[in-house]
Amino acid sequence: MAQHSSNDLPTSSAVKDIAHLAQAAVDAQIIGVKTDGLGPGLPAEVPVLYDPKLHTASAIDHVIEAYRQAPRAREGTARILTAQSFVDLVNRHKDEGSAIFAETRWPNPKLLAVLDYHDVDGAPRHGRHRVEYAFPISEEFRAWHGQNGKPMEQAAFAAFLEEHAAELASPEDGEKSEYERIFKATFGNPNEILTLSRELEVTASYQVKNKVRLQTGETELNFVEEHNDRTGKPVVVPGIFMVSVPAFLDGDPVRIPARLRYRLEGAIKWSFHLYRWEYWLRERVQHDLERVSKDTGLPAFEGLPEAATGL
Repeated sequence: MAQHSSNDLPTSSAVKDIAHLAQAAVDAQIIGVKTDGLGPGLPAEVPVLYDPKLHTASAIDHVIEAYRQAPRAREGTARILTAQSFVDLVNRHKDEGSAIFAETRWPNPKLLAVLDYHDVDGAPRHGRHRVEYAFPISEEFRAWHGQNGKPMEQAAFAAFLEEHAAELASPEDGEKSEYERIFKATFGNPNEILTLSRELEVTASYQVKNKVRLQTGETELNFVEEHNDRTGKPVVVPGIFMVSVPAFLDGDPVRIPARLRYRLEGAIKWSFHLYRWEYWLRERVQHDLERVSKDTGLPAFEGLPEAATGL
């Protein structure tokens, strides 16, 4: 058996080093994980906390983030109240990859700028920094839309038109010829429509016209309803009038033709029917989208972008 002298025993410093190594083997420690081959957008190495006892690795980014003094990226959605403010804020933060999207359809038309949209060279980005402008519907248009197609008695009809007289317009030459051809009816100017609603009293009379076919001897009876005013004169009611109303706050007026209808059910009842009003509102939003695209120098698309990533 070999004999050991006192010189063969480890020194106190060596014992401490061995103890430290042994402790390190069981203590949790921060190690670096290589990210080669995992795709773009990652650093070369990611720190994790490794626990040898449990054989687990834990993320430590939340610990580091607690000490961050400034945001690591711009994110969030700014909601703007006017189209001009939308343009101004987009111009403040845009870059070469920014893009503008629009929901042009009723009932929630809006513009949405994604400032960190995917780069034009194909590099992906999170899309978390946005500016939104929801078109605010004007009270004037809400009134016309709310009463659209609903019968009104004479007094209520007159009161409604007087309240919104400023939104009645004369047809332009092209509008007059086009819609009179479509509806086979005459256009009424604002004064005619207002006078009609205030003063007209309509009564109905019925006549039976007998028509005999000489060749066969068959008789055809036609019931004809005639509408007259209080003096007994025939009434000619315009079938169309033009509404010119700002659909959105601080926006330009939208011209919408309205068909005029009335019924005699004891008392006369009036109604109007806005023709293709959703089309005209969408056209207004499309026009604003085109203007915003020009004012910001950014591409514009009808539709909504992908959901933001990395949230």
